[in-house]
Amino acid sequence: MYYISKTIEISAAHCVKTADEHFSEPLHGHNWKVTVFCRSAQLNEDGMVVDFRIIKDKVKNALDHKNLNEVLPFNPTTENLARWIAGQVPHCYKVRVEETSNNVAEYCID
Repeated sequence: MYYISKTIEISAAHCVKTADEHFSEPLHGHNWKVTVFCRSAQLNEDGMVVDFRIIKDKVKNALDHKNLNEVLPFNPTTENLARWIAGQVPHCYKVRVEETSNNVAEYCID
């Protein structure tokens, strides 16, 4: 099995809605740190699990300098963001999203 990871930094804004309206956050931004983990038993014809450029294109180009509420069809919590990214990248089995150094979410595909 081959394993790779790529870490990307994005700057994006979001406004998280909660069931309790008193705790909903106003629009604000973060410098997010996203690590995408991929694996494959076989390498592609170029000798890669997945080209690092593809990971960058799927994550950074889609989310960097955007309002996540406007570009994603769900409540852009850190957890939901991790799950969405995992679905965008071929051979991805785990995503770690750091909203801040103290607020981290991981999504793993079993």
